[in-house]
Amino acid sequence: MEKNKNLIVVLGGGESGVGAALLAKKMGLKIFVSDSGIIQNKYKKILSKNRIHFEEKGHTESIIFQNAIKVIKSPGISRQDPLIKKINFLNIPMVSELEFGKSYLKNSYIISITGSNGKTTTSYIVYKILQKEGFHVEIAGNIGRSFSREVLKKKDVYVLEVSSFQLDDCYNFRSNIAVLLNITRDHLDRYHNDIESYISSKFRISTQQNKEDIFIYNHDDPLIRKGFKKYPILSNCIPFSIQEELCVGAYLKENKIFFRNKFNQERCLLHVDKIPLKGDHNLYNILASVLVSVTLNVRKTSMIHPILGLKSIEHRMEKVLNINGVQFINDSKATNVNAVFYALKSMKAPTIWIAGGKDKGNDYREILPLVKEKVKAIIFLGKNNKKFISFFQDVIDIIFETNSLKKAVRMAYILSIHGDNILLSPACSSFDLFQNYKERGLRFKQEVRKLFYEYEKNRYFEIFKRR
Repeated sequence: MEKNKNLIVVLGGGESGVGAALLAKKMGLKIFVSDSGIIQNKYKKILSKNRIHFEEKGHTESIIFQNAIKVIKSPGISRQDPLIKKINFLNIPMVSELEFGKSYLKNSYIISITGSNGKTTTSYIVYKILQKEGFHVEIAGNIGRSFSREVLKKKDVYVLEVSSFQLDDCYNFRSNIAVLLNITRDHLDRYHNDIESYISSKFRISTQQNKEDIFIYNHDDPLIRKGFKKYPILSNCIPFSIQEELCVGAYLKENKIFFRNKFNQERCLLHVDKIPLKGDHNLYNILASVLVSVTLNVRKTSMIHPILGLKSIEHRMEKVLNINGVQFINDSKATNVNAVFYALKSMKAPTIWIAGGKDKGNDYREILPLVKEKVKAIIFLGKNNKKFISFFQDVIDIIFETNSLKKAVRMAYILSIHGDNILLSPACSSFDLFQNYKERGLRFKQEVRKLFYEYEKNRYFEIFKRR
């Protein structure tokens, strides 16, 4: 590669990195994509087609250090990575893909949504509402679509799901509307097991806002309220709550969703019983979505129609199959304790809980009462379950562990009786056995379907024998 001093280096050859590379190429910049792992074939084809130089299975540091004027870091790369430390030491500017994409937008309206849980669901609801209202809108970010690639489409409004990892590398990223859904103990393995650092990361979503912008937040969340004392918010703050009636904001009253503005004018928007997605966690997501919609003067009909048509997002409380009266539920997206809390809370039948994976500094005390009340057996799936087992062994009599998802599914079914639930809700990340939560969820569904086919085949032969 020709040496130069105007090279944009993209670290990471996944969705985020490739999207940034495509945008940079379109803007006439010289690009080099570098990945320590293996780049998926679909991304290699895109890079090759667009004549973007790339490398995989390692970083050529000489190219980066001698030629880079800017580094775009994919969110999956830790700040503690040795390469990142060297780049910082050399004072090479480094930004997130989000910030890079935003730098090429002048007039688009940005709605950013973050939180430990509910980001995907809330982003999707807001997107569908604005689409229904007729906005020229796109959805991107942590949801699995590169923001930088979507910037090329030049939409009027962007709804972005934003993770703490993405926010960590944002310095000038400004959202017209920022939404903070909740903060729970999550990803603490990336934050030196320091909850304060994680709170700080989440509040970065509001750092660049001004008095013309909107900050929507969960009034019921104690860690968010704690953050308010430390991180000043310059934008207009609008809360939502399911626990109390608010002077301003969105809240529940008489089993209905209400909004009250600063002039003390109250509007009833929707009856809770009509919402197809059940559970407090979904109510929080819908309240936040309602506030975004009201702020943008969306008509009530455009707001209600998408909410009433909601279906469970894949890997989030997704009903897979019912086999002989036993319901299998895929909640692979529940990668922290708070997500599991709401999953268990929604269980109306005895539950066999499949959990485990890469622990992120979890504190399981939050779910202990629900485990006692709802769970009849636990199957731990992962390479190291010592922390899990030591915490729950005095609470649950039946505990098994395995490295095989196939064994976990079949073991759970053997332990079940008619009317039980089998819930995959890991409380941990998937990286010890799987690439990500999506692969874990898909594999779970595959194993459940295999079990179903075997059950149906055996049932057929039993019927045939009787004849």
